Amino acid sequence: MRLITAEEMQAIDRRAITELGIPGVVLMENAGRAATEVCCNAFAGLFPGPVLVLAGKGNNGGDGYVMARLLADRGWQVQTLVLGQADDIGGDAAVMRDILLKMKLPLSYVAAARTLRSQFSAFEPRLIVDALLGTGLTSDVRGLFAEAIELINSAAAAVCAVDIPSGVDGSSGRICGNAVRADLTVSFDQAKIGHGSFPGAAYVGELQVVDIGLPKSHRAALASQVVLVEARDAAQWLPARPVAGHKGRFGHLLLLAGSTGKTGAAALAAAAAVRSGCGLVTAGVPAAVHDILEAKLTEAMTAPLADQQGQLSLQARPAIEQLLGERQALAVGPGLGQSDELAELLAWLVRDVERPLIVDADGLNLLAGQLDVLQKRTGPLPVLTPHPGEMSRLCGHSVAEIEANRFEVARDFALKHNVVLLLKGARTIVAAPEGAVRINSSGNDGLASGGSGDVLTGLIGGLLAQGLDGFEAAALAAWLHGRAAELVAIQQGTAGMAASDLLPQLPVARRELTEGESPC
Repeated sequence: MRLITAEEMQAIDRRAITELGIPGVVLMENAGRAATEVCCNAFAGLFPGPVLVLAGKGNNGGDGYVMARLLADRGWQVQTLVLGQADDIGGDAAVMRDILLKMKLPLSYVAAARTLRSQFSAFEPRLIVDALLGTGLTSDVRGLFAEAIELINSAAAAVCAVDIPSGVDGSSGRICGNAVRADLTVSFDQAKIGHGSFPGAAYVGELQVVDIGLPKSHRAALASQVVLVEARDAAQWLPARPVAGHKGRFGHLLLLAGSTGKTGAAALAAAAAVRSGCGLVTAGVPAAVHDILEAKLTEAMTAPLADQQGQLSLQARPAIEQLLGERQALAVGPGLGQSDELAELLAWLVRDVERPLIVDADGLNLLAGQLDVLQKRTGPLPVLTPHPGEMSRLCGHSVAEIEANRFEVARDFALKHNVVLLLKGARTIVAAPEGAVRINSSGNDGLASGGSGDVLTGLIGGLLAQGLDGFEAAALAAWLHGRAAELVAIQQGTAGMAASDLLPQLPVARRELTEGESPC
């Protein structure tokens, strides 16, 4: 599903009004009517209310006035509270407000927090329509609107948000101080980035996108580069599987991973690469732990490499160069450890090795102090896959700052450093340097378990070896990884889900895409 920014939606509206001549009041009427239909169906059990419509001063409030009128016409008990004075309302919103007044439907203006609290508590709504701020918000919510959001979130009522929950930045998903926690959000024409990207996505509830009469040919000219990846999107990236194919045709991945005490990470990544559909996988590991990996791995091959105190050393470089000669892609990082020699080895791999490359885990920590090597790389765009803590070390922002603005942090880093950046977490984000972004829709809290990131590394590496570019491999792997977790949860729930539980479900998730099955 395509996601657009608030600014793109505003541009679409303006062009429809100014170039096509569609009156703004017509679009507002269509929006309010469509939202009313969805709201009535979703909350039929709450009929006849009471319903409280909280309206702001702009067009979002205008949509709310339309809903108030139509809900009342259907027999709901509706009260409208406007946060502002009568003179604050203008344009199309004023037209819709005046219709309410002419119909003598209840409408009050509120300019003080004390009055708002009093009227809110006196009405005791069962359903609240949030038509306060909409997608035009860019600064933090303050004053009376902040008070209204607090009252909405503390009320024992269902909440329907008009276009987007008030307080959510429609262009990024950032929470502007505080935001309405909706049970249902009705978005107009197209979904916004704020609907799909965390933290905003956590405030949306069920999302319904409705048609308000904007011509499809008109909006296609403003095609967004942001997509919420669902099954049909992921399916288009699947690498081909010729019937007459053999293991040599399905790619060979070299994985550099593992150290003393961290062989599990290497084993999980290698096994996931096998499960990705990759034809051959070789795990290059420190000689000190080679025997352990040989015992852990069955389908993947192992190669003992020169080490120092249980970690790869610079002396391993000639052997790595030889191994790379017959491999289509390289994955580096799981369980690798930390040392000056490893940092130098990683710099060489990133800078000079012209193979598709993914760097994760310890590899990211080694990279954090030498990001300049990314600009010197001559090979395909590298894929970096940090969790928020690793992202903090890479970009210098705190974890809290990253989690508050995941979309822009990922997009900006990819652009600045010319990489494919996969930022892990709920609604994993994959960003490319030219501005394309994919937000993953699959997964659950079972992935919050040690080793699940190593599985993702191997999965991406295996897809790179099968010929996908870094952006496609990362976006497809994120979906398959999340879907595997959903399949595990069907059998055993999410608590106690182990990373190794994902492995047998990866081919199942891939088969669903191949056969066009609908995820349950």
